[in-house]
Amino acid sequence: MASTTAPAPTVGFDLDMTLIDSRPGIRACYQALAERTGTYIDADLAVTRLGPPLAEELINWFPEDRIAEMADLYRSMYPAFAIEATLEMPGAREAVDAVRAAGGRAIVVTAKYEPNAKLHLEHLGIHPDEVVGNLWAEQKAEALREHGASIYVGDHIGDVRGARKADALALAVATGPCSAEELSAAGADVVLDDLTQFPGWLADYRPVRA
Repeated sequence: MASTTAPAPTVGFDLDMTLIDSRPGIRACYQALAERTGTYIDADLAVTRLGPPLAEELINWFPEDRIAEMADLYRSMYPAFAIEATLEMPGAREAVDAVRAAGGRAIVVTAKYEPNAKLHLEHLGIHPDEVVGNLWAEQKAEALREHGASIYVGDHIGDVRGARKADALALAVATGPCSAEELSAAGADVVLDDLTQFPGWLADYRPVRA
């Protein structure tokens, strides 16, 4: 008789405001960039809308023909200003551990510049099986499909769109710039208050059978 045990899942996680609270570090980096370039940047405003690619924030403060240059400068400054100041989100480590305890794989798929994403995780001692950077919204489906992720966890409506394009279950946490209502309206299958609820949810999760 065939086993009815569901295969262990591969779970994808977003990074900023899902696994890490990078607001203090990003604020410091924007402030340093403003000082370095002599350009006004409202760093407090910028950290309220984390999620989309860096260029989408920089266009608010720099001419279009300088965005690539400023993005490179920001990324080069980032390790010195943002890594130490960034905090682990409540439940982040336990969420990754819960996937492993279930026999699954945990991957991080983020819009953040991949080397800096890896620096954050190494500094905080969170060790996913894979880290894939530089992907936003629907682009995240590429990595989710490649690694066979059946669940994607994120805090932004862009994460929901990425999960749905990958035919993965879209699990949202209301810890970022998008409210629970916005995440639900965008098509999230599950909305949790934060990652502290994730291990209990995963323990009860039974994937729909084909």
